Amino acid sequence: MKVILTENIPDLGEIGQVINVAPGYARNYLLPKGIVLEATGKNVRELEHRKRVLAQKREKVRKEMMSLAEKLNQVSIVMRRKVAEEDKLYGSVSASDIAAALAEKGFDIQRKDLLLEQPIKQIGEFTVPVRVHAQIAANIRLVVQKEE
Repeated sequence: MKVILTENIPDLGEIGQVINVAPGYARNYLLPKGIVLEATGKNVRELEHRKRVLAQKREKVRKEMMSLAEKLNQVSIVMRRKVAEEDKLYGSVSASDIAAALAEKGFDIQRKDLLLEQPIKQIGEFTVPVRVHAQIAANIRLVVQKEE
């Protein structure tokens, strides 16, 4: 019996796949639990329509995120901090500090999206990677200067 999966099922398949299962398994287990739909012409057409709509939405979001990434690539942040000997900072510049600076510039970037391996503890120019979307990243230029 051909069915359309409405959930991910280990060893069977993923959402939206049309698979062939034993009629008893489909009739007695999968259909009553709502895990699958019978693969009728109407259900298959509806599935294809949903896939097209989802693909359009994903493409729209991807384009928006690409434009945001391009804008973020142009951003440069200058932070001034107190400095000890050998150009080492008192404290550090953390992801929270960078997120706050980005918020001042009008970008709503969460602290967790800043891919900073460890806080910055010295003066200099750094490139901070930012995760904009699942597979889209941007780089922000961060300059840490000595506070006068």
